[in-house]
Amino acid sequence: MARAIPLRDDYSGEDLRRLARSSGHGRQVRRLLSLSMIYDGSSRREAAAHAEVDLQTLRDWVLRFNAEGPEGLIDAKSTGPHRRLTVEQRALLVTVIDDGPTPYIDGVVRWRLSDLVSWIQREFGVSMDETTLGRNLREMGYRKLSARPRHHAQDAEAMETFKKNSPPEWRRSDPASPPEQP
Repeated sequence: MARAIPLRDDYSGEDLRRLARSSGHGRQVRRLLSLSMIYDGSSRREAAAHAEVDLQTLRDWVLRFNAEGPEGLIDAKSTGPHRRLTVEQRALLVTVIDDGPTPYIDGVVRWRLSDLVSWIQREFGVSMDETTLGRNLREMGYRKLSARPRHHAQDAEAMETFKKNSPPEWRRSDPASPPEQP
């Protein structure tokens, strides 16, 4: 059976209970109270049962407490997921997007997210979802733009003929002023 890791000797059970009363972090309070039980002579099994954790978790708390003190028992904020593309890869991606695709090499006439995802996979060996790539491109300042569809046989003169024009008295020269009442 392994020997228990001793707690640091600059605190006592009473010190930890006092810190627990003044703490605003619920999980830190629970951890401090279970460690105070160890200082007061309870077994580690009892302290773990009191905190409703297993002995391994209590051991981890002891290690964190010994290394960092009571502040080490506060849950740290998650750093979040790491970026899939490095700064250099992102710079190359910007260059590729700005230059546009070469149809005979890339096989497309304009970049779509699915095309860029497969290009990233080929070039960098990084697997990325279209949604994630779209979010990254938006962070980099790009917006999804699409041209307004236009029929190939559209006649500009015919459009002018059928355009609805309001009678001159109903047109306002200044949109901020109210319409005149007759």
